[in-house]
Amino acid sequence: MTKEIRKLIYCDLGFIDYKVAWDLQKKIHQQRVEDKIDDVLFLLEHPHTYTLGKTADKKNLVGDEKYLSENKISVYDIDRGGDITYHGPGQIVGYPIINLTKWQRDTHKYLRSLEDVIINVCKDYALAGQRINGLTGVWIDDRKIAAIGIKVSRWITMHGFAFNINTDLKLFNGIIPCGITDKEVTSLKHELGYEVHLIEVKEKIINHFSNQFNYDQIEFKSKEDLLSLIS
Repeated sequence: MTKEIRKLIYCDLGFIDYKVAWDLQKKIHQQRVEDKIDDVLFLLEHPHTYTLGKTADKKNLVGDEKYLSENKISVYDIDRGGDITYHGPGQIVGYPIINLTKWQRDTHKYLRSLEDVIINVCKDYALAGQRINGLTGVWIDDRKIAAIGIKVSRWITMHGFAFNINTDLKLFNGIIPCGITDKEVTSLKHELGYEVHLIEVKEKIINHFSNQFNYDQIEFKSKEDLLSLIS
């Protein structure tokens, strides 16, 4: 019996508004549900944004209206799991929209695999990324370098991970990240002591993601080419 070739479409959305990317995710998700498109991975950056997941405690948004206005931070209640997190420039956000039925129907395995992707990228920079029991995400010691929050509907994934690369960590001061009060956040830049090229990190993410999820082919598409596929 011939093995099915696993294909992944990769699209770099660049710097994009949160709501615009969220709406695009929904469109691609529906296309994936209808099997009109292969699995997709978006990598991108957002402007300053706080997002609150379905189980978020509003008290974890500690920045008041003045703080939000002065820092030009948008706030969204969204449909992923998890609490509150920050997105912003210098952070690589990944949105995989993939069919778990064609991989493994196991959301916990999927979460751990996303963590493995980030852990392996950290390893490329000689950093020991790790898990902390009972918490989702990737940590350097007890400093969180990547947050993960997903939605799975009809075994198709949405949302994903936020990996701090050259992120301005001061913007986390307006929230209690993921509702965790006794841990700090960090970034590749903070850990390494120098600014890291985002393109370089994205290449590493794509490589480890394709290996982790057993893709045979990766097709690189621009946002415009992708939109023409689903229009």
